[in-house]
Parts: sequence; C-alpha cells; structure tokens
Amino acid sequence: MGNVEVHILGQKYVIKGDDSPEYIEQLSAFLDKKLKEVHSHSPNITPLKAAILTALNIADELHKIKSEYSLVTQNIKKMEDKTDTIIRLFD
Repeated sequence: MGNVEVHILGQKYVIKGDDSPEYIEQLSAFLDKKLKEVHSHSPNITPLKAAILTALNIADELHKIKSEYSLVTQNIKKMEDKTDTIIRLFD
C-alpha cells in the first residue's frame, strides 16, 4: 500500500508493504514493546543481541501457538468424526 514511518526503540524506520498502514504500525508497536521488555531485563545489551533475543522470544510464542492450534484442529476433527458417527446412528 505504500510507505509507513514507524519508530522502534526510538529509531525511525520507513517500512514498505502491501498491508495497511495501521497493520504495519500495529506490528511495529508490538515489536517495539517486545524489544523494550528485553532491554528492561538487560539494559546494557547491544541492539543486535536484543533483536536476536526478541526474535527468539517471538519465534517461541509463534511455535507454541502453532502447536496449540494443531491440537485444537485435531480435537475439532475428532469431534466432527464422532458427530458424524452419532448422526449416522439416527439415519
């Protein structure tokens, strides 16, 4: 959709993307918050190390959510199969 100016850890970045400016700003705010959390626990950490730790934290969250989603979809499939079996009993 164009360029969006965002601020992450006090630095200005111009992000180009196809998503809406609001979405890009939301992602940037999320990243800024996560980076600040890392910095609050280790104030003397270098920006590169903070970025790597933040990326690992976000990757961990994503992996856990994907695993939970997989379990939920498996449970839904099992419930659908049981429902189909019960429905066939009444046919």
